Amino acid sequence: MSPRTAQTSAPVLDTLAERWSPRAFDADHSFPEGALRGIFEAARWAPSANNSQPWRFILARRGTERFAQIEETLAGFNRMWAGSAAALVVNVAEIANAEGQPQPWAEYDLGQAVAHLTVQAHAEGFHVHQMGGFDRDAIRAAFELDARFEPVSVMVIGLVGDAEQLPEPLRERELAPRTRIELEDLFISRD
Repeated sequence: MSPRTAQTSAPVLDTLAERWSPRAFDADHSFPEGALRGIFEAARWAPSANNSQPWRFILARRGTERFAQIEETLAGFNRMWAGSAAALVVNVAEIANAEGQPQPWAEYDLGQAVAHLTVQAHAEGFHVHQMGGFDRDAIRAAFELDARFEPVSVMVIGLVGDAEQLPEPLRERELAPRTRIELEDLFISRD
């Protein structure tokens, strides 16, 4: 068992217990064409309200113009480490359909798709780190997104790298024990 494996209060799938979000990524690793297909296929099959599938992605591999455009929108803290990952992905919610009808559950459904993607990525030996620290308007402009598309988060995907490559404040966080609030604290009310 890895020291990064979650110490759970009840049994969970190994893939879930072993999943974590590193900041140190292997800068020598790259994804060949088609290598991410299974990860996005898992996202495609996530549940959604009325099977509307209101999620879209902007995928960029390191070394491309798209990657640089996304990296430029990251908050300074995230920009310090995210560029070493093999891929950056913008997670986009389709908050209104093509006819302009609101899709009020779009962000929730996008979250489910990203969760499925994350678990599949871990099962395939990759790691994902999700970020909220980015400039949504800059993403919208760079990729000419219609108003019905809302950039919600950015994630990095790749192989884990050496924590020693990170600057000190990030290295300390990378090596710190994993923690979560107690299971009982998640409930507002329960029987």
